Amino acid sequence: MHGEATVARPRGALIAWLVFVGIFALLNYAAQLSGTETPDDLAYRYSSSIAALIQYWIIFGVVIAIALVSRIELRSAFAIRRPTSWPRAIGIAILALLTIYLAAFVYERVLSVFGDWSPTEEQGLVPDGWDSSRAGAFVAFFLVVTLVAPAVEELTYRGLGLSLLMPYGTPVAILLAGLLFGAAHGLIVALPILAVFGIVVGLLRVRTNSIYPPILLHATFNGTALLVSVSGVG
Repeated sequence: MHGEATVARPRGALIAWLVFVGIFALLNYAAQLSGTETPDDLAYRYSSSIAALIQYWIIFGVVIAIALVSRIELRSAFAIRRPTSWPRAIGIAILALLTIYLAAFVYERVLSVFGDWSPTEEQGLVPDGWDSSRAGAFVAFFLVVTLVAPAVEELTYRGLGLSLLMPYGTPVAILLAGLLFGAAHGLIVALPILAVFGIVVGLLRVRTNSIYPPILLHATFNGTALLVSVSGVG
């Protein structure tokens, strides 16, 4: 990849990362298959935001620890650098976002043929409407989902993960990181579209040589989904 910095990526770091994200995915699938119901008012509970913050700090801490123990240069490994061109990066990000929306639309149309299955409802993160009496809790949840979650997830999968996988070929790195990102959510119906999301954002990271455009796209996607859900649109 033109412009991609060369980073020493010990095999031990890759194994540690794969084990970590693999265990994380298995735990989420176990929780999903246990039959535990996701509360309808998840976005209106302060406890949801606190639990999510704790989870993301643990993820971030483990990923940073993997890089530090392996003595990997952090800025290069996590692609913490400006894109070579912000206008070009924004243009690619918009195209990537539209691709994700199109893929989601087509996937939902296909699912509708086989029954009343919804990837969005399966995850259960977006509320059914607006509750002004619990606005404070929603704002806290919104900030976690649109700021903390995109930053940590992108640094984990399109940052360190993609960098560690890149020596095995860019296509393999993008595909595997995308699939593992999708699996990390522990969902079945939504897995294909989550994997597509991860692959498209992986392409964005490679094309821009920066983690910032993926974080911005991810934040826009999450924030839009929450705002649409409480606006009553759709």
